[in-house]
Amino acid sequence: MPELLDHLRQQLAALDEHSLRRRRRIVESPQGPELTLDGRRYLSFCSNDYLGLANHPRVCEALQAGVARYGAGAGASALISGHSRAAEQLEQRLAQFTGLPRALYFATGYMANLGIIPALAGPGDVVFSDRLNHACLIDGTRLSGAKLRIYPHTDLDRLEKLLRQSRSGRRWIITDAVFSMDGDLAPLPRLARLCEQYDAWLLVDDAHGFGVLGPQGRGSLAHFGLQSRRIVYMATLGKAAGVAGAFVAGEPLFIEWLLQRARTYVFTTAAPPALAGALLAALDLIEQEDWRRQHLQRLIARLHAACASLPWRLLPSQSAVQALLVGDNQRALDLMTGLQQRGIWVPAIRPPTVPRGTARLRVSLSAAHGLEQVDQLGDALRELA
Repeated sequence: MPELLDHLRQQLAALDEHSLRRRRRIVESPQGPELTLDGRRYLSFCSNDYLGLANHPRVCEALQAGVARYGAGAGASALISGHSRAAEQLEQRLAQFTGLPRALYFATGYMANLGIIPALAGPGDVVFSDRLNHACLIDGTRLSGAKLRIYPHTDLDRLEKLLRQSRSGRRWIITDAVFSMDGDLAPLPRLARLCEQYDAWLLVDDAHGFGVLGPQGRGSLAHFGLQSRRIVYMATLGKAAGVAGAFVAGEPLFIEWLLQRARTYVFTTAAPPALAGALLAALDLIEQEDWRRQHLQRLIARLHAACASLPWRLLPSQSAVQALLVGDNQRALDLMTGLQQRGIWVPAIRPPTVPRGTARLRVSLSAAHGLEQVDQLGDALRELA
């Protein structure tokens, strides 16, 4: 035991030495453009609540109504006693909203991908993964036992070469639709064409595109006008939808198989039914209130104009994720601290979340922000520069 504790102490010291230790802050307010953290009020650019729905009155009222009807918990796995009427309605609504035949509701996005990939791919199969894919896609592939082939970020020439070299098993291309730390979009139409050409299947994780991109916020597939029976579509419900959970949608046979074999669905207590009721209200708002996405695009344009003269590069992105590339870990932390001293909260993102040498500030914009708040961030960044 003492030897293990000494080892952990040394590892934590190494994290400190390289400015890599993470620390939690205590939040004492609802999610919104302003947060109370550790007792102080901050202008917040750190939340994935992209449409400003996490504290919307209609969503909160639906959540309260769900608790009144169903109570606080689901009781058991969805296959035992936990599949509520609200969850069934949510799955049907998600399938209709995305234009896909059937959907399956998971408790979290990470659990969804850890269940989906091992259920669909296994030893003898090959998974082709973008280098900047989220950790849950990487971990799901490792659990599957399939061969993992990583291609450089959005380098489809390299991906095609790897596909040509593949000789056995089923082929899966796995990608984020919007990359969580850069904010750029995967070339989904070209990926779908490669799947057709090389008899592969495509798993799309649209965590950061669902609700934000496409007509009425229907996601990245709708943004590109993309339809294919070879696509398995996954998205989260704790970001633009403002609540919690995730879902996978696609061909009915895929979804039925996942219901039977996705271990993170079968062997876990279902999400509380009240959350499904809140999500139904959130979906109505996503579909009906286009002004939220229009305002978000104005905020993005305003931020890019404000950052044009900075010594740090704002990566190109039409999503709510805006990455200001700093490079050095400590320099990114210093910049975060400088903003914090000015009452603005923007997280510094460092390895291993991003590649070494690419530490950055990750600015998360929300439709709840005002243009003047983006201006306030821009003024503070110029002052620090």
